Amino acid sequence: MNANNEPVVLIVDDVPLNVLLIQKMLSKQPYELRTANNGQQALDLVAQEKPDLILLDLMMPGIDGFEVLRRLRANPETADIAIVILSALNSNEDIVKGFDMGANDFITKPIIMQRLLSAVSTQLQLAA
Repeated sequence: MNANNEPVVLIVDDVPLNVLLIQKMLSKQPYELRTANNGQQALDLVAQEKPDLILLDLMMPGIDGFEVLRRLRANPETADIAIVILSALNSNEDIVKGFDMGANDFITKPIIMQRLLSAVSTQLQLAA
């Protein structure tokens, strides 16, 4: 939570258009949005300010989303952050791998706004 008691949501995606789309979907909600355009930037931001929820893309250059998820879950300081995967990967293997690695939810792209809003709201309620 930020100083205004608004949940902080970190959007991690290497495609600027995806980030803008997600920001637009969440813009009417009482969330403070942060963005990272790669895995390393996401890890750096989480170390500075622990968000309440991370919306995490999987397919990114460098450190991919699975590795970001693994590192966050392995660190006791960040292990409890709610993480929702947003990915074009939609095979059963990828979805199961995401959940096995500790994702709280998995949303396939293209993102349906109501599905995203519901997942974010649910995860923030569970984390509160």
